[in-house]
Amino acid sequence: METLVSVDGFSKSYGKQQAVADLGFEIRAGELFGLIGPDGAGKTTTMRTLVTLLRPDTGTLHVHGFDVVRDVRQVRAITGYMPQRFSLYPDLSVDQNLRFFADLFAVPKKELPARLERLYRFSRLQPFADRLAGRLSGGMKQKLALSCTLIHNPVLLVLDEPTTGVDPVSRNEFWAILRELREQGVTIIVSTPYMDEALFCDRIVIMHEGHALAQGTPEELTKMMKLPMYALRDAEVVMRFAAIERVPGVVSVQTFGDTLHITAAENSDRSTLAEGIGSALGRRVELDPIDPSLEDVFISLVEKEARHAA
Repeated sequence: METLVSVDGFSKSYGKQQAVADLGFEIRAGELFGLIGPDGAGKTTTMRTLVTLLRPDTGTLHVHGFDVVRDVRQVRAITGYMPQRFSLYPDLSVDQNLRFFADLFAVPKKELPARLERLYRFSRLQPFADRLAGRLSGGMKQKLALSCTLIHNPVLLVLDEPTTGVDPVSRNEFWAILRELREQGVTIIVSTPYMDEALFCDRIVIMHEGHALAQGTPEELTKMMKLPMYALRDAEVVMRFAAIERVPGVVSVQTFGDTLHITAAENSDRSTLAEGIGSALGRRVELDPIDPSLEDVFISLVEKEARHAA
């Protein structure tokens, strides 16, 4: 499959603060690719550089064979960029925003009706065509922003944390739209701090403090966790993880709401481990075997990075 995006040895700093360090990845045509990580991971810097809004300090970035430094006009012509913040015109209606961006991207007049019909169909914004953009809900604003980004039929769609601050129902609807676009052949790169959204991507890069910790399919990354994992579902002991960490056979403990995810040593015995934890807590506990989540993978990678730095 054709490589549409290539990032090699990309680094970028703001003064003395390094935002991205020696990042590299490739995105195949027709792929839904994710940059996954918390705030400060370098996701936005990477995306802004890909769409030519920033220049790399070192490394090369190509979109459809065009260099983001030398071929700015060509890259901008084939990419659609949706930044984190709502960037449309709140005093214009939904329809006026769409038509404004169509003019901005020089969409041929004869093609505009068909494009508007298609965008209204998948966004379901037709009933709100005359509503001012500033009066839309958060989810509807994101759909409008995506529609404006798609008005010129970009080859590559770049979406920076498009579902941050959006309610769960709208998040699911938005991802359904992205999957539909991917089925239509649009290549998408999306960033998100939500690990559960990474499962919707074909492949992902997990980023932390400007570094790529790992990349691959979500399934490949969860299989990186070779050690046995258990869940301790007990709200009364969830804050006593420090005592559990000292139990022989326990590698690490992470809090997930009222549940603890416990990573155990490779050859540990579950009943022996439960007895040791129960003894440390002064009560009987039950450990349920679980498959690692991407959150578990991320935390494990960050801890490994911290040990190496130390």
